[in-house]
Amino acid sequence: MMKRFILVIIMMISTFGVYSFKNNATDAKKTSYASYYHDKFNGRKTASGEIFDNSKLTAANRTLPFGTTIKVTNLNNGKEVIVKINDRGPFHSSRALDMSRAAFDEIGDTDRGTIPVEYEIID
Repeated sequence: MMKRFILVIIMMISTFGVYSFKNNATDAKKTSYASYYHDKFNGRKTASGEIFDNSKLTAANRTLPFGTTIKVTNLNNGKEVIVKINDRGPFHSSRALDMSRAAFDEIGDTDRGTIPVEYEIID
């Protein structure tokens, strides 16, 4: 009887573990808005310690670890770019990403300040 009870407990724990893993998997893609850095930030240190360069494909996010590679898709035109997280920000509640000018220009028009995006972690 005790063995059966322990087996049931182990099965329940396994089931809950798979359930929570599936919930995290559905959150893999997120939608928000992205903006881009002004040129005045060129040459300054980012939160990761790297020197910011607006010609590189980088971005800032409040929570993703430094060095994380993400794919960002412009929801207006379907264009995609791959960027590396190397800074913290943006510090505006309606945006999830601050992208370098080069990254933003790959998928959007820099005459517009923000674009709706979907982003997902690649590595």
